[in-house]
Amino acid sequence: MAATSSSSSYAVAVVLICLLAADGSCGCPGPTPAPTPIPAPTLTPPPAPASPSPVPVTPPPAPVTPSPGSGSGSGSTNGSSGGWLDARATWYGAPDGAGPDDNGGACGFKNVNLPPFNAMTSCGNEPLFKDGKGCGSCYQIRCVGKAHPACSGVPETVIITDMNYYPVARYHFDLSGTAFGAMAKDGRNDELRHAGIIDMQFKRVPCQYPGLSVTFHVEKGSNPNYLAILVEYGNGDGDVAQVDLMDGGEPTGAWRPMRHSWGSIWRLDTRRPLRGPFSLRVTNGSGRSLVADQVIPADWQADAVYSSDVQFDD
Repeated sequence: MAATSSSSSYAVAVVLICLLAADGSCGCPGPTPAPTPIPAPTLTPPPAPASPSPVPVTPPPAPVTPSPGSGSGSGSTNGSSGGWLDARATWYGAPDGAGPDDNGGACGFKNVNLPPFNAMTSCGNEPLFKDGKGCGSCYQIRCVGKAHPACSGVPETVIITDMNYYPVARYHFDLSGTAFGAMAKDGRNDELRHAGIIDMQFKRVPCQYPGLSVTFHVEKGSNPNYLAILVEYGNGDGDVAQVDLMDGGEPTGAWRPMRHSWGSIWRLDTRRPLRGPFSLRVTNGSGRSLVADQVIPADWQADAVYSSDVQFDD
């Protein structure tokens, strides 16, 4: 009887773990430690006859996840006709919001509820977020009637601004309430949102920021020995693969590589105090670079925004 009771308790524990994992699959919470697995109870076998030991089952290797493409061409995705790939979509935050309560996210972008983001934002799981180097990438998304009767099938464009830590599919877009509802037929936005999770399709597309140039936000806490910069509004790829800096105190005029800090934020730590003006060289995921010459002035300040006069070609 003791063994039966222990087995029943273990089974209930496993069911509870599965339910909790399923419940946490939506939304874009910050990084949290992985839950400690509940060990299986040790059972004392009956004295005789001895039962053969169960054969351990070796799980199959995890499938290799194809990249949804880097570069601004929609044909850079693999597999589906027309460049479309299958994914699943959930949503989080307010039904008509931009996702996070602070209108930010794990990429470091600010005010994503306002233009040019316009709340058309999404978390991406790791093949989309790419440890932050997928931040700023643009994707067309759509859902069709077979996924839900309220789906319009009309493509909408979203920008990766956040990270999804609980994927429910190989590719998982945890959309803002606004972006999720935008895939619905007219007047059926709430009906689609009530589905909670749907099958969808996506493909990489060029980002377009009409009238805007590549912009740099000097992050709070920056000083002459620590400079952290958020890069945003790049046409084309939209993402950032590398940032290099040249400062006014560098006698050789050499470029110094910045380190990827998190999201779309790049940093430089130095013992020699940095002196403005600063020039920045930005390289996107396709390997294309542009130089914003002396974009940050000598009298720069932390928590300030500096717009360049350069932009990636569409």
